[in-house]
Amino acid sequence: MFLLLALLIGIIAGLRAMTAPAAVAWGAALGWFDVSQTPLAFMGYRWTPWIFTVLAVIELITDQLPSTPSRKVPMQFAARIVTGALAGATVGAASSLLFGGLIAGVIGAVIGTYGGAALRARLAAAFGRDLPAALIEDAVAVIGAVLIVGVVA
Repeated sequence: MFLLLALLIGIIAGLRAMTAPAAVAWGAALGWFDVSQTPLAFMGYRWTPWIFTVLAVIELITDQLPSTPSRKVPMQFAARIVTGALAGATVGAASSLLFGGLIAGVIGAVIGTYGGAALRARLAAAFGRDLPAALIEDAVAVIGAVLIVGVVA
């Protein structure tokens, strides 16, 4: 169950890189799941969810800009892999499956990056512009992250 949730939170990281670690950090900081005795204990620190939340909000805003590069360019793709690994490992660590969660998070991030890009392109073509597709993707990422962390709890 936790490995599936780690995969799913990785998919969220593929959609929006900072949303996944923000959601997982909130879950850990609020005590919904315990990572205090793991190498990822910092995810439950008081300030961690705030930092990731600020980064997530900035990402949601900058994603709407036409100058924002594709999520598939190396820098953007790498960020999604790293945040998917972090979020997945945190979910896995809550059930002593840190490494398995990390791998599942990475796989999910790859799926979310390529699948999200393809789906957004189709939605943008259907709408005739990108903004509605981007907003739908934002909603899916945020709501999905909250639901996944809620299930981990």
